[in-house]
Amino acid sequence: MTLLDAATSRSWSPALLAADAAPAEAPTVRLDLVGLFEHAAWPVKLTIGLLVGCSLLVWAIAVLKLLQLARLRMTEGDFERRTRPAGSALELFEIAGGSRGAAPGARVLGELYARGNGAPIERLRAVADRAILAEGQSARALMWLLAFIAAGAPFIGLFGTVYGIMDAFIRIGAAKTASLPVVAPAIGEALITTAIGLAAAIPAVFFYNWIDKRVGDFVSELEASAAEWVALVAEQGPRGDSAIPLVAGARFPGAGARQRS
Repeated sequence: MTLLDAATSRSWSPALLAADAAPAEAPTVRLDLVGLFEHAAWPVKLTIGLLVGCSLLVWAIAVLKLLQLARLRMTEGDFERRTRPAGSALELFEIAGGSRGAAPGARVLGELYARGNGAPIERLRAVADRAILAEGQSARALMWLLAFIAAGAPFIGLFGTVYGIMDAFIRIGAAKTASLPVVAPAIGEALITTAIGLAAAIPAVFFYNWIDKRVGDFVSELEASAAEWVALVAEQGPRGDSAIPLVAGARFPGAGARQRS
């Protein structure tokens, strides 16, 4: 009886029950993107490659556009500081001709000199608006690519996900089991395309809105400056036609010929 009681008390010991009930340590699971890519079907690989290329293109365009806008704002700011003291159309044309069209404002004044000098104010405004439109289009170059990637990358990633899930079901059918070791890798290979699509689309949306806002501010500032230039040219242009030297027209390509014709 003594041995039986000892065995019974040992089998129901709380310490032993806690040891038996302790769960085994869960294995560490890591997300292996390279492994998922290697085992994915070729359409999924093609989709991932396309999305990675789109993502790299987004960052390249963003860097180029930000550098372009920084240069435009710097040159235009310097040009407007030099034209602020100008009190006549002749001084404006001389300053614009001296900058040789490096600043957007100088190109707008060049168009006013070549096509609108001495014209009514309505024509001057139309000429200035057309020149500003050209500057805005130049500043917004390549923006359509950002818009295309922002709108299309999630759907491209979704296509890869749908194809990957179809392939996962085919694997499940071939293995004749729906256990996690069979299902989880296949589903992971499918969902990775959606993640990469979002990784390409989110920066594209951000950069598109940011750059578009900066371009809009730049065009608005240029329109405000051009309105002042148009008013000054309209007031003094007819009286100063003969006073504008030919060398000033030579600094604007084609302006002298149009002026004499």
